[in-house]
Amino acid sequence: MAKVKKAFFCRNCGFEAPKWLGKCPACGEWNTFTEEVIARESGSGGSSITAGLPKSRPQAIQDIHESQHRRIDLGNQEVNRVLGGGLVPGSLILLGGEPGIGKSTLSLQIALADNGLKTLYVSGEESTEQIKMRATRLGIGNENCLVYAETQLENIVAQIEEQRPDVVVIDSIQTIYTDVIESSAGSVSQIRECAATLLKYAKNTGTSIFIIGHITKDGTIAGPKILEHIVDVVLQFEGDNNLIYRILRSIKNRFGATFEIGVFEMLESGLREVDNPSEILLSHYETPLSGIAVGASVDGIRPYLIEVQALVCNATYGTPQRTVTGYDTKRMNMLLAVLEKRVGMKMFTKDVFLNFAGGFRVSDPGLDLAIASAVISSYYDRPIGEGICLAGEIGLSGEVRPAPRTEQRINEAARLGFKRIVVSGYLSRSLKKPKGIEVVSINSIDQLPRALFTEN
Repeated sequence: MAKVKKAFFCRNCGFEAPKWLGKCPACGEWNTFTEEVIARESGSGGSSITAGLPKSRPQAIQDIHESQHRRIDLGNQEVNRVLGGGLVPGSLILLGGEPGIGKSTLSLQIALADNGLKTLYVSGEESTEQIKMRATRLGIGNENCLVYAETQLENIVAQIEEQRPDVVVIDSIQTIYTDVIESSAGSVSQIRECAATLLKYAKNTGTSIFIIGHITKDGTIAGPKILEHIVDVVLQFEGDNNLIYRILRSIKNRFGATFEIGVFEMLESGLREVDNPSEILLSHYETPLSGIAVGASVDGIRPYLIEVQALVCNATYGTPQRTVTGYDTKRMNMLLAVLEKRVGMKMFTKDVFLNFAGGFRVSDPGLDLAIASAVISSYYDRPIGEGICLAGEIGLSGEVRPAPRTEQRINEAARLGFKRIVVSGYLSRSLKKPKGIEVVSINSIDQLPRALFTEN
């Protein structure tokens, strides 16, 4: 008989080492290595779970026929958008996010949606009674949804084969274990083996499987990094637990683009789809306020307007403070340096605080012009003209560069009733300008104050 093969794995990142290490060389965490069995003795029994599945054979590519229904409507337009137009049969999807962010709620809403699909909701964390209580609170009922509380992979696969559902939801992969591996549930080897088995089953039977994954304290998905390579799609559910808005992002997608987002609002009755993000990102004030600008942003192919808030005040201490919420601090410092150099604003004596409405985190360079406008407005304590929004990228020389998809940004601003939009003067002459909105072009940052404070 062969000896039992063991190795040491980092619980934080999944790094494998032949011996115990105090500090992980991959992620730098201390005391995270645990010993796990990765190969059992030969002849110790235990056939593969998927041994009964039909074996595939090599085929010529011209002989392979695509399915007529390549995308499945899940009954949730925001999830369909992020997946690239719907669910691909036989795909394995990993959904990660902070504890309490709404992963289980979103998964249960997908399982209970009136989409004509037979779904199997497997829970390793809750009992069937607890799931029933949550479904009652959501106010959704679907006779085609089956609930199964189980943690052993062999039993789960047996029920999938017996019930033959169209979609399977597993909550969560960290609670599932298989007898093939002699380690506890949630270990690196268990997660890897269970995910690989589910992938093989999904590809051989055409069953689409959602698996929910926990994340570490630094925001990455827990378990081995190979878990993200095994699955077809990796979705990240983001948001602040103290706020009601959630964003679903695609980190990896083998069947579509990764720049789409889905926006949800967390209510007592569950997650509500937000078709128009601009409605939650813009505030209406009775009187104009300084330090507030509206930027036209694009995430994927979806344009929306977002409110930028800035506060500039005299520095109390020797070193000015730079506090940012929802944006890159280094990029804001760069914009402040450009304003000081090209516009003559003495930012080295000022504290600057920056915030984005709704708790959104943005990285669109096309919002540079809106951020600079909010800072200028607060610096001079002058409100920006009513009905003005901005879209443009600022370079180190103070030039204003065209923002990606500027035409879509202009159309969104016109649709929401804005009277003027400030953009780069280097845009193409063939740009289509909708009626009802004035397009103001500037070439450098020093022209921005005139565009902001000049009345129509």
